[in-house]
Amino acid sequence: MANAEKEGLRRGLTGPAGKSREKTPALDIRPAREEDLPAILDILDAARGIMRASGNPTQWADGYPSEAAVRSDMAKGGGMLVTAPLGERAGRGRERAGGGRERAGGGRERAVGYFAFLPSPEPTYARIDGGAWLDDRLPYHVIHRIASYPEVHGVFDAMLRWAGRREGNLRIDTHRDNRIMQHLLGKHGFRYCGIIYLTSGDERLAYQRLGEDS
Repeated sequence: MANAEKEGLRRGLTGPAGKSREKTPALDIRPAREEDLPAILDILDAARGIMRASGNPTQWADGYPSEAAVRSDMAKGGGMLVTAPLGERAGRGRERAGGGRERAGGGRERAVGYFAFLPSPEPTYARIDGGAWLDDRLPYHVIHRIASYPEVHGVFDAMLRWAGRREGNLRIDTHRDNRIMQHLLGKHGFRYCGIIYLTSGDERLAYQRLGEDS
């Protein structure tokens, strides 16, 4: 594995080189709301930066995911926001959008991650080449548009735990150059199943997990 790729895996969702992960005491996940859109778009932009820095220059190009895609997630009830308590560390570095709101359990929150959690069927999963789904009969949920700020610790883990408690049959696809996501999916029990194709015709690597995250 090239040194640059190793560095990308080390950084992953951990932030720029030489910058430690932020130790967040608790992460909450709730449905995204209209007023969260500016914060979500900022998070998606940060995720693009992670991709570019880790040798993945073409995924999420041309403004994808767009505001329209996020609004569509929200309209389907599947746009999910990850929040952290707004504490003294939140002010370090550049100011993040979406902070300073009341949390459901009290206190203040700031947005640190976003993902879409949508029920089957996913039209682009009807065809899969070079393999097969682990199960292609039961209903499933798909996770799309996974994004977080690079300096916040545990966001991906929190997303997968949350999703695993609600659905035992999960599917995700990712870009061939997204080695960080491939590594994380393997770590969380997902198995590579084959290649699916987006509506644009671009290929993606398809993964599935049956059963909750251990």
